[in-house]
Amino acid sequence: MKNILIIDDEEKLRHLLARIIQSEGFDVFEAPDLKSGFKKLETNDVDVVLCDVKLPDGNGVDFLQKIKSAFPLTEVILLTAFGKISDGVQAMKNGAFDYIVKGDDNDKIIPLLYKALEKVQLQKKVKQLEKRISDTYSFDGIIGKSKGLEQVIDLAKKVSTTDSTVLLTGETGTGKEVFAQAIHENSNRAGKSFVALNCSTFSKEILESELFGHKQGAFTGAIKDKKGFIEEANGGTLFLDEIGEMPLELQSKLLRVLETNEYIQIGDTTPRKSNFRLIAATNRDLKTESDEHRFRSDLYFRLNIFEIKIPPLRERTKDIAPLTYYFAEKFSLRGNKKELIIDPEFLHKLETYHWPGNVRELRNVIERSVILVVDDILTQDLLPYEIQHQMDHTNKTLSAFSMQSVEKLHIQKVLNYTKGNKAEAARLLEIGVATLYRKLDEYNIQ
Repeated sequence: MKNILIIDDEEKLRHLLARIIQSEGFDVFEAPDLKSGFKKLETNDVDVVLCDVKLPDGNGVDFLQKIKSAFPLTEVILLTAFGKISDGVQAMKNGAFDYIVKGDDNDKIIPLLYKALEKVQLQKKVKQLEKRISDTYSFDGIIGKSKGLEQVIDLAKKVSTTDSTVLLTGETGTGKEVFAQAIHENSNRAGKSFVALNCSTFSKEILESELFGHKQGAFTGAIKDKKGFIEEANGGTLFLDEIGEMPLELQSKLLRVLETNEYIQIGDTTPRKSNFRLIAATNRDLKTESDEHRFRSDLYFRLNIFEIKIPPLRERTKDIAPLTYYFAEKFSLRGNKKELIIDPEFLHKLETYHWPGNVRELRNVIERSVILVVDDILTQDLLPYEIQHQMDHTNKTLSAFSMQSVEKLHIQKVLNYTKGNKAEAARLLEIGVATLYRKLDEYNIQ
């Protein structure tokens, strides 16, 4: 049911208008003045307001701003007994859906209501979509409960509120783009463009065109002007994945853009400006790459303002179970299957596998298993051969001579010395707190 509010001090006209609108199947609220009208708005979900311009306690044109400020999705149609061009212009500037004259435009009211309601419904759908996107890419949407992941999320939350460049590092498949999206959606650029480009996908020439754009005729095949990703990201975030694969010549051009916010399209001579936030990601060690002159050191230092290292899945085994349940539910819903039961041995095999492809590989394995499942139970025989027949190291006793055994014993000794103070233990061990938590998970140290 769509709700309409009529604000008019002429009681007979208001009641008549209410009956006409109710005959169209709408719910109608009435108010004789602006004060009581605003109370109706506060206590009811009103879609469209029909408001007189001249009322005992104020002017409808001015009141319109208050409505749009408090209820931006509500549309307002202003009614007046005496049409003035200046009032009509101001009303539209203040955000009115339309401005009509009583008597002369009565036959327009119902068609206008339907048009206004169409706009309201479209705006609500857009808001719902934006919320779904925001929920999907929020930090709450990152699945996992390991200490290592919690540390990374905490760092990402802190930097998201700034405009600083972020460098996400970690193995392929760890979820670097998911973190980039979450940082964007929790920044002051949320709602603006998030543009992602994988630098390893294209040749140097195509990558340059994709990044900077080009003018018509700049090269063979440039049949029209093309915007680059830098321009598309203006006001928002540019995510450059696998930036370690970017050719050195393009690295120098990117560095200039980061320092000046200016770029030049291929085939053009006029500089353009773009205000964007850069988030870069790589599975390479850019410090080593720059030391060995395979990556520009000046660009590395410009990118490495705030580095976030995302640990591989094998170092956060506590996240495997929640990720498995999440993916199983997702793919069973997509395939119109019943709620699936996960056999403990199925989960055990996943938790003892080394996951070279990380979360992406786990996702693919679960999708495959859901496709193959017959009796609504995910069992180990649905898993790929290499996971089914892996060596089980979980109950293997560490050799007293192995490095793992020595490391585990040393960490336990330091924790005993610090009486369980992990921050102090990490300082004494000369490692990061996140690394310590990963080691605790790996060695099952409580």
